[in-house]
Amino acid sequence: MKTFLGIGFGPIQTGIFLKGAFAGGMERLVIAEVDQKLVDAVRADDGEVTINVAASDHIYQEKFTGVEIYNPQVPGDLEELVKIASTADELATALPGVDFFKFIAPWLNEGFRLNLDKRRFIYTAENDNHAAEKLAALLDKSLTNCHCLNTVVGKMSGIISAADGEARNLAMLSPHAERGHLVEAFDTIYISRAPGIAERSVSGLHEKDDLYPFEEAKLYGHNAIHFLLGILGSERGYSHMSELAQEADLMSTARSAFINESGRALVAKWQGVDELFTSQGFEAYADDLLQRMTNPFLTDAIERITRDLPRKLSWNDRIVGTMRLALSQNVTPTIISRGAALASAALFGEDKEAQRQGLQQLWQDASEFEQQQIMQLILG
Repeated sequence: MKTFLGIGFGPIQTGIFLKGAFAGGMERLVIAEVDQKLVDAVRADDGEVTINVAASDHIYQEKFTGVEIYNPQVPGDLEELVKIASTADELATALPGVDFFKFIAPWLNEGFRLNLDKRRFIYTAENDNHAAEKLAALLDKSLTNCHCLNTVVGKMSGIISAADGEARNLAMLSPHAERGHLVEAFDTIYISRAPGIAERSVSGLHEKDDLYPFEEAKLYGHNAIHFLLGILGSERGYSHMSELAQEADLMSTARSAFINESGRALVAKWQGVDELFTSQGFEAYADDLLQRMTNPFLTDAIERITRDLPRKLSWNDRIVGTMRLALSQNVTPTIISRGAALASAALFGEDKEAQRQGLQQLWQDASEFEQQQIMQLILG
């Protein structure tokens, strides 16, 4: 019997890994989740889980049955999760961040030690380029057949409330649950390689010898332009990404930033690695993503895309990080700098000196020379 164990029960878990495990025919599907109300709801519905999938022209539902769910904060459930971890063939972590690894590593180690030599693949989906290495550092070093793998998740998704679900005729996670998941139909998820990975059961995953170029394409391409498009739309008073498709000039601006700024820099840095990092490959990537970002069936809120400005303006993140990448490849990020300026004003106010001081606080580890380069582009 092949066992899948998913840790965290958000849209990435259900829309990628649980879905892939179910489609791959894994016989035992298990979720670890700390929200007891959600645990109780799925149990009350005999392990039935449904997600909503947004295609380009409609929404449909996918249902998974026989899902077991346990709360690791409940002693009896934790005991069961330890046993399940000992037999699990493939696992997926989809937690709010890598800082949560310290809470799961102790019981994973306890379970893994019960079956020390078993081969395991653990997919880490915490939107951190080194999530796999960070989890591996917390696991028992004697687990030589336990492989932690990084992922590049280019799939857009979100949580929907019961009220929104009722208004839009969308399914909740289970009939007794108070929230649902809406994910896009896109299903190409990149993972790093490991010995024997071709024998995995979870479907929809694609191995790459070197994941880092694709991680940069996700952060400095997909994420950067998603944010740019969102903040440009916010400036015009829009509330949802789908509304932006009607603004031809705005979409053209975002496309130009994607291809001529972010894309030129990424292609220059990673040419020869993959077809993606060619002019034609990146143009196709950009056009596909711009269409997906404005999918009317995702109803993606601009407020969600543009939240957490301190993180998104940080030195290595999607906006400033993309500007730095562009400059390193002799590309001037004119349009992306405009998005950074809008974000800076939204965070620190219109006063340029207040913005300067605020940005300096965010960039404390950066060299003074590079700080001034980026500051000049943002503040003029």
